[in-house]
Amino acid sequence: MKTLIVTERFYPEEFIVNDLAAEWAAGGMEVSVLTQAPSYPKGEIFPGYRNVPFSSEKWKGISIFRFFTVTGYRDSLFFKLLNYLSFAAAGTAAALFKARGCDRIFVYQTGPLTLAIPAVIAGRLYGIPVTIWTQDIWPDMVYSYGFKKTRLLEWFLGAVIRFVYSGCSEILVSCGGFAGRILEYVPGRRIAHFPNWPTVTDDGGSARAELPAGVNFTFAGNVGKFQNLENILRGFALAAKERPELRLNIVGDGSHLEALKGIAAKEGIPGVKFWGRYKSSEMPAFFRASDVMIVSLSNSPGLELVVPAKFQAYLAFRKPVFAVMNGEVSALVEKHGLGLAADPDSPQAIRDGFLKFGSMGAEGLKAFAGSAGRLLAGEYERGRIIAGIRDRVAAANRL
Repeated sequence: MKTLIVTERFYPEEFIVNDLAAEWAAGGMEVSVLTQAPSYPKGEIFPGYRNVPFSSEKWKGISIFRFFTVTGYRDSLFFKLLNYLSFAAAGTAAALFKARGCDRIFVYQTGPLTLAIPAVIAGRLYGIPVTIWTQDIWPDMVYSYGFKKTRLLEWFLGAVIRFVYSGCSEILVSCGGFAGRILEYVPGRRIAHFPNWPTVTDDGGSARAELPAGVNFTFAGNVGKFQNLENILRGFALAAKERPELRLNIVGDGSHLEALKGIAAKEGIPGVKFWGRYKSSEMPAFFRASDVMIVSLSNSPGLELVVPAKFQAYLAFRKPVFAVMNGEVSALVEKHGLGLAADPDSPQAIRDGFLKFGSMGAEGLKAFAGSAGRLLAGEYERGRIIAGIRDRVAAANRL
């Protein structure tokens, strides 16, 4: 079975689709990938790559076809929108060329839903079944970026959503709550839930990052506006006044990093360290050395439905989870006894969470490990999810 994967991000960018594609190729599927020149997260082309109209390479038996991308999107909304439009336009031209002769098209949709347009157009033209695995939900994410909900924008987004999902034979979602939102636009469709599995796992090594002495809380991942780290900083500042042994580590990079550094410096918040970005292979050392892991999202439209991929990684290391967000993750944390949750809009509630964890001691924190292991084995087992998605792709029929 010849499968074309259409994705905004692919190796050497670190996303779960890399693992999925490599596993399919190792299992005998003929896999090719249509993507753009690698530039995430800094909005700059990776060393060793060129931002040219078209290029190709091989990785783990996978043929990767790349096209030009608009850079500079990390710090500019204009260039971000231009990047989205560029992908839809250039991707469509490339898909009409590369999809010919394929048996299936698979869309890994993280970010804009418009990235699925090339797959849908090619699928309809050539009669190829299209499967989409949705990681971000529209229109909620658009409004979360601050766009005003007008009649014209609502009509446009609705048209894009209906066009994409009606053009897909199979619809898969990474978060169960996404299904209801999608069904508002394509009623009656069958939607299957396939969550992300942990891409950062404990390989049995013993390396530990040299975190400062004290009770270490660690946030790992993209440092953007949606991660609500301003409130995390302010809640931590209140807690640190009472328990100066508390430490906050922010490991990652993103568009909001410099602003957060400015807040920490201006307000004189003690015990905070910004580590910058590390490769996935280096993250286990941070996880092992940390006492509590933080998952945080702002109280914005649609984000209560999201289960960030880092959540599963935290479970893989059997670490207590401090969920500073509303919705599905907080419900999972409370239902399964994985840690504590706090209102993302309340620095006071966040402060209380830091203090509760800080008073538990090592044995109290270890009590969460068993719950994490059980949930991980029951819901986020890698092999089962990869095989299940593969079977859905194989079973997809032309619309």
